[in-house]
Amino acid sequence: MSEFEAYRGLFVAESRENHETIVKSLLVLEQGVDETAIDEIFRAVHTLKGASASMGFDEPERLCHSMEDVLSLIRAGTLEVSQPVMDLLLACTDAIEEMVDGIETGGAGHHGNTGQLVDLLRKWVDLGSGERAAGAGESFSPDPSEAEPAEFELPALDDRPRYRVRVRVSEESAMSDVRAMLALSNLDALGTVIATTPSRQAVDEGRFEGLLELEIASDAGDEALRIAASGTEIAEVVVVRIERHAPGTDPAVPAPPVTGREDDDRRSRDREKEKGREIKNIRVDIHQLDHIMNLVEDLVINRGRLKQIGEQHQIKEMDEAISVVERSVSELQNLMMLIRMIPLNQIFNRFPRVVRDVAKHDGKEVEFLIEGGETELDRSVMDGLSDPLLHLIRNAINHGVEQPEVRERAGKSRVGQLRLSAHRDRDNVVIELADDGAGIDIARVRRKAVERGLYTFEAAALLSDDEVTAILFQPGFSTAETITDISGRGVGLDVVKSSIEALKGSVKVISVPGKGTRFELMLPPTMAIIQVMIVRINTRRIAIPINSVIEVASLAADALHRIGASEAILLRDEVLPIYRLDEMFGPPASGGIIMVVQYLGRKCGVPLDLVEGQQEVVVKPLNRLIGSSRGVSGVTILGDGDVVPVVDVNTMV
Repeated sequence: MSEFEAYRGLFVAESRENHETIVKSLLVLEQGVDETAIDEIFRAVHTLKGASASMGFDEPERLCHSMEDVLSLIRAGTLEVSQPVMDLLLACTDAIEEMVDGIETGGAGHHGNTGQLVDLLRKWVDLGSGERAAGAGESFSPDPSEAEPAEFELPALDDRPRYRVRVRVSEESAMSDVRAMLALSNLDALGTVIATTPSRQAVDEGRFEGLLELEIASDAGDEALRIAASGTEIAEVVVVRIERHAPGTDPAVPAPPVTGREDDDRRSRDREKEKGREIKNIRVDIHQLDHIMNLVEDLVINRGRLKQIGEQHQIKEMDEAISVVERSVSELQNLMMLIRMIPLNQIFNRFPRVVRDVAKHDGKEVEFLIEGGETELDRSVMDGLSDPLLHLIRNAINHGVEQPEVRERAGKSRVGQLRLSAHRDRDNVVIELADDGAGIDIARVRRKAVERGLYTFEAAALLSDDEVTAILFQPGFSTAETITDISGRGVGLDVVKSSIEALKGSVKVISVPGKGTRFELMLPPTMAIIQVMIVRINTRRIAIPINSVIEVASLAADALHRIGASEAILLRDEVLPIYRLDEMFGPPASGGIIMVVQYLGRKCGVPLDLVEGQQEVVVKPLNRLIGSSRGVSGVTILGDGDVVPVVDVNTMV
């Protein structure tokens, strides 16, 4: 499904809400001028206009724009609220509703009455604006006996014959709207053009799709009209059809929106039929979703308990019932996960303004690109992601992108490029922020680390480039020479690292001097329910997230080797460091098994006694009274009621 189609449903849902607001407020306004009602209508119409424009639906946008013009006169007091005006505005809401219905079924929001409604609205604007200029701001209220025919009936004409003219311009024409305007101009010289589809304004603004239909009163005759519409001076007009008809029959444009009691009744009946459509979207308070999620987590825990009981007692009927319950709980769990998923555009769209302000503050020129904003994350992960990304964006502009003059001397474009992207990688979501700036100055970071007393000169010289880059994430570390509003206070990348690790994610930095820097954030799509491997160390159960586990292998006692004060093992031609969890759980009783886990491409082995198997569990955060424990991301309750710690491999490695 394309990104456009993905947003169609959201557009329809919001448009229906705005439509209901417009209708409700118009009915309030009809009872008398109400500033609150006018403001509500303005807000809803403006929102609907902007959403239509962003989605490429021209007709709803054009109609809303014309409605705004009339509402502006009502708000300014130059046009009084009268029955003809309200009838017209309500007729516009009917058209908007039909447009939204068409868009919902895959259409483009076209409506046969749009051109006529826009023309009628424009007449009220002309009347109100003209009276304002002549009457020095006094309010204008047309006499209903005069205004109603002018607005809702075709202009009074003489007894000249009427013709319906259909002009089609070749699809290969590069300027079809110009050809249509020439045809209209020629026909104007031979008679009175009563109405057109599309409207003159639409053709003038270039919203013309090749077919022009109009009604004209003229005594010039069929042939003269044909020559005027398709004369030799108008190239690429391929079809012209002339039909003569009596006044009031087969008009060229749809009937006016309000013509009498019968039409009102018919339209009312049609609307009542349409009201029977089902409601497809509802708004739900996020706290209610959180509560439902907690109940689902309890079901997942008790599902494991029921399964364990069934295995113990070996009752066939119970096994069948548990199997059905297990399937239902799994489907409910997956559904809740989907409901809680939010596209990253929710926070990505906040950053263009940040980029603009920071770049202006630093005197830099930056082009900001966003990709993959449709990628979804759980709300619980999304809530903690805004601040880290904000720090990274500020850091990229302040430290990464060079001044325009410096970039020119280096043979680069004056405008730096900052790209924020997201994509799925197996079970994780990867967010990347890349700039084409100067890259990380390794020598400068080394020097600053020595100046701040983090390393001696000799120790800093022995650090690898990756280890030097890791210094940037030290608390309080900054390479900025001066403190400004947005940089140099030592608060930045350390906050990013701690925030991302709190989300059970990881941060990776890749930098090429003179070419740029890329920060890569790897995050789990959700933190609530995960797959883990249940293992035992010294009779103690622990859970290790399955996405961190590479393999499980047997561990012979003579396979361990000492490298200084550390232990390592040679496994499949790869030297892996050994990390023992003795301080947390005590030494393994046998230690005959090793589990290989990985973080940011770095692998290590963890000795253990037993692997019980894989299980889906609910991770509960540690209580505030207990505090945080390095290496433990939370706890889970297994089916037998045992409370098991969940290991945080990121901080452990």
